[in-house]
Amino acid sequence: MATTSNNPSCPAPMKATSNGAFQHENPLDYALPLLILQICLVVAFTRFIAFLCKPLRQPRVVAEIIGGILLGPSAIGRSEKFLNTVFPAKSITVLDTLANIGLLFFLFLVGLELDMRAIRRTGRKALGIALCGIIVPFVLGIGTSVALRATLSKGAEPLPFLVFMGVSLSITAFPVLARILAELKLLTTDVGRITMSAAAVNDVAAWIFLALAIALSGSNTSPLVPLWVLLSGVAFVTFVVFAIRPLLVAMASRSLEGEPVKELYICITLTLVLACGFVTDIIGIHALFGAFVVGTVMPKEGSFATVLTERIEDLVSGLFLPLYFVSSGLKTNVATIKGGLSWAMLMLVIFNACFGKIVGTTVVSLLCKVPFREALALGFLMNTKGLVELIILNIGKDRKVLNDQAFAICVLMALFTTFITTPIVMFVYKPARRGAPYKHKTIQRDLDTELRMLACFHGTHNIPTLINLIECSRGSQRKGKLCIYAMHLMELSERSSAITMVHKARKNGMPFWNKKQDGEDKMIIAFQAYEKLSSVSVRPMTAISSLNNIHEDICTSAHQKRAAMIILPFHKRQRVDGSMESLGHSFHVTNQLVLSHAPCSVGILVDRGLGGTSQVQASDVSYKIVVPFLVGVMIVKHFVMV
Repeated sequence: MATTSNNPSCPAPMKATSNGAFQHENPLDYALPLLILQICLVVAFTRFIAFLCKPLRQPRVVAEIIGGILLGPSAIGRSEKFLNTVFPAKSITVLDTLANIGLLFFLFLVGLELDMRAIRRTGRKALGIALCGIIVPFVLGIGTSVALRATLSKGAEPLPFLVFMGVSLSITAFPVLARILAELKLLTTDVGRITMSAAAVNDVAAWIFLALAIALSGSNTSPLVPLWVLLSGVAFVTFVVFAIRPLLVAMASRSLEGEPVKELYICITLTLVLACGFVTDIIGIHALFGAFVVGTVMPKEGSFATVLTERIEDLVSGLFLPLYFVSSGLKTNVATIKGGLSWAMLMLVIFNACFGKIVGTTVVSLLCKVPFREALALGFLMNTKGLVELIILNIGKDRKVLNDQAFAICVLMALFTTFITTPIVMFVYKPARRGAPYKHKTIQRDLDTELRMLACFHGTHNIPTLINLIECSRGSQRKGKLCIYAMHLMELSERSSAITMVHKARKNGMPFWNKKQDGEDKMIIAFQAYEKLSSVSVRPMTAISSLNNIHEDICTSAHQKRAAMIILPFHKRQRVDGSMESLGHSFHVTNQLVLSHAPCSVGILVDRGLGGTSQVQASDVSYKIVVPFLVGVMIVKHFVMV
């Protein structure tokens, strides 16, 4: 009787760990050391590609897709020695399993970022754009599926293939789109607001279509099976909403601001994500669907969701998620696209994907009286693909709905449509951020003229000194004309969850002005209290950008608000012993860029603990101030209090 180890077509399973090279064992023949090597290689390679793509302002998902394809049989993987050494066939199951676990939790985070209440409040304009952005590409996807089945995908099941192609052409990647909008500083413009609302609706619709496609792609020929799968899926969603959501709400309500979240609550939530993934896998939809649903019903307010995101995001998006792109890249062989017919089908798929999204969205935007340039920008932004697109394609590949050629064509289509989004939007639409020239750019003015100042701060440690400086500046008269725009500078990090800041956005441009001061941002409470106790008008604002270009938001806001002066926090902070410690070179560079591009005077506030934590009264101030003036730069160095 033949054993598994003697059968060359069925290799023996890999053991977990080796005894080491000194025991004459190759560590790459064992699962754990090989997996460690794969993770290190994938992360280093995809980060290098991301570094190369950074000048092009491409989202990291583009670099990870490119990295996955290059490591696969399309490029580096064409070397049999490399592929058999680093990614041997016997290790793919372990790699895919770990990648899908990471993807499971990432989809939970994606659902966590979707605010269902905001989707329900979506206006008619955004809803119309979303529906047209789904229907038109889906219809073109049907025509594309007919052409592919007649040429490259002969023998594919007609209905599942039709649905998979329709969904792959009609989807808009919500997380990737938010990152692109943030990079282009369009998050809180009218274009960004409409696009994000439409993309959120599109994302939910895509998951519904995906569930339908998976239900139809089963191997069972009975027509009742897809119906049972869909009904079970509806029952699962109902159970999550009415049974699991109350538990999540209860745990979130017990997690108070400023207090540590109980480890038990986090453990329960993460276990629920896995359990719901297990249930949906039993149903026959996909484990990812269950994780996404749990994320959508998760309470978005309070510290519980924030702590959950911080606990799992860095590990998942930094280490595990790139494995999924490599797993997808190992299935993508661009060499299968050969011959005039294959390349013609690739051009057809790309054309239909772009035409359906761009033209459909642009036309309906024009009908909604959106200006032409904004409508065209909306069309290209809604054409963004990304991770969910790859998930759909990989599921179709695993279920034998898509063959190698169709899969490679669709992957290249997703990469192309996402890659062109940023440069084309930058070319066709750049909102005017500067207004007309204004007077009173200097501090010196008539007493009856309002003095406007833009005061920036990084965190709570800047606020006491900033408020005391404002109090000193207003004078002792109660009827002053001092208006302060207090701008909170927030760094848009590389984390995917940074796009949750979108939900705070307002309608009047970037950076946005918090019209509804509902106390959600604890750092503006001090300014609200000070405004009520003084004659100074304080208007809190928030700038959300990466530190290498946040100076554009500061200078633009100063121009739009007609500020006479910008006050920036020094890039060093005073320690308890009186010495100064640097906050980082990026803060220093930001201040230098503001000095170079500011439309008005700039003051650098060196925080030496003016007044401590207690508020200084204007009537108690003796104005003995050291103010060095260096080539147009005023540095407020020290105050002497009486």
